[in-house]
Amino acid sequence: MNDQNTCQGKVYLLGAGVGNLDSLTLKGDRLLQAAEVLIYDALISDELLTRVPVNCLKLEVGKRGGKASTPQTEINRLLVTYCSQGKQVVRLKSGDPFIFGRVREEVEALQKAGCNFEIIAGISSALAAPLLAGIPLTDKYLSRCFTVLSAHQPENLDWEALAKIDTLVILMGGRNLGKIVAYLLQNGRSPSHPIAIIRNAGSSQQQIWRGNLANIQEQTQAISLSPCIMVIGAVVNLQEMFQSSHALPLDKKTILVTRAAEQSSYFAGLLLEHGGMVLEMPALEITPPSSWQELDSAIASLDTFHWLILTSSNAVHYFCKRLETLGKDLRSLGGIKIAVVGKKTAKTLREYHLIPDFIPPNFVADSLAENFPDRLPGLKILFPRVETGGREILVQELNVKGANVVEVPAYQSGCPDRIDPYVLKALQSRSVQIITFASAKTVQNCDRLFKQSLHSQELEEILASCCLASIGPQTSKTCLDLFGRVDVEAKEYTLEGLTKAIVEYFSA
Repeated sequence: MNDQNTCQGKVYLLGAGVGNLDSLTLKGDRLLQAAEVLIYDALISDELLTRVPVNCLKLEVGKRGGKASTPQTEINRLLVTYCSQGKQVVRLKSGDPFIFGRVREEVEALQKAGCNFEIIAGISSALAAPLLAGIPLTDKYLSRCFTVLSAHQPENLDWEALAKIDTLVILMGGRNLGKIVAYLLQNGRSPSHPIAIIRNAGSSQQQIWRGNLANIQEQTQAISLSPCIMVIGAVVNLQEMFQSSHALPLDKKTILVTRAAEQSSYFAGLLLEHGGMVLEMPALEITPPSSWQELDSAIASLDTFHWLILTSSNAVHYFCKRLETLGKDLRSLGGIKIAVVGKKTAKTLREYHLIPDFIPPNFVADSLAENFPDRLPGLKILFPRVETGGREILVQELNVKGANVVEVPAYQSGCPDRIDPYVLKALQSRSVQIITFASAKTVQNCDRLFKQSLHSQELEEILASCCLASIGPQTSKTCLDLFGRVDVEAKEYTLEGLTKAIVEYFSA
């Protein structure tokens, strides 16, 4: 790490693993979520690109065989320029920065410019790809050692020495398979010697070819193998033994999560536990209300209310933070009971050291009036809620039963301007297998964003190829109205319930 401090920005040279969220370190994920500038390689997945903030500047500078590449001098210049501007820059490199990552040139440029930097380890594809394919690189009897090499220029390697090593792991060799096979045969390897080629390791497009030096070229004839990892050695024959005997139900399935950006991580974690790969497409933007006046007035007269109703985590956050902003603490709520809708809202409330007095069954707002624990006539109820677009039936039912409900805007829920281009690319390439909806508003906003970016025929084909999963009846109704169908509906209207329903659907 560089100790010079001539500029306040910092560059993090971060290893991305095989390019998906599963193989990214926790520290790497935290850095992505705080990045102001992302400078990334060509083979980074869309899943990682959606982890950065919406206003993060994203620059692709990757090098890919057969295509135009960004000169290394230009990459160095970008790193220095944005760091010198005081930005937090993440240089996202495939695999591990120290394994064929050309990190030396970038570090030298940063040091020369007096820029702060830190190098963050990643899982090299040389190690991860064979493991994901079920191929061990060492074995007590078959492989006492392995060597990792780049075959970008195979004519420069010592093949006489390499042919004697038990196991070879070859990166960047897809276009030179014929030369690699020829060099090994010329230096004593048997034509029957095993070889495996793993393309797009760890992704839903992962493919594996297994054969020997005599037939592997015939198997892969006319196929573009890049990006791939080759494993050459007797350990390839152990693949069937080491492949998982029980695949996870969402294994290799890419799931599009459409929640608000700040609320998607928890849901993503639930899906990842079952093998899913998550792409985040924020379909809601949560912001303060257009005016605090009504909420402030209600908070000033809290002692006149009998109940406080909070129907979402957003309502909890904005209400409690506004309470604090106005110089009040939890003692202000000493004489008021609190009702919340859903386990997640209750959990968020507990983060503020408050325990709800009532949670209605079914975790939906509509059941709150029907099951309210107190007699409603004469009760004065404070209801901080979304400024526009919320459902009115709860307020109507409470008022009909004699309660005096005071509605105040606590936050706004808007639609983003556009789909993230990396999500759009994944949809158009049919890489998404599941789309999840956690509210009717997200369905409405997704419909708007989809129609804004996709032609009607293309959108119809994309939706037809995806499983549409809804958190509950109201969300499903909106899906049916706008998309014509729902494939999965949660029995318990929570994120855990939605995850369970998706898993059951794909386990059937």
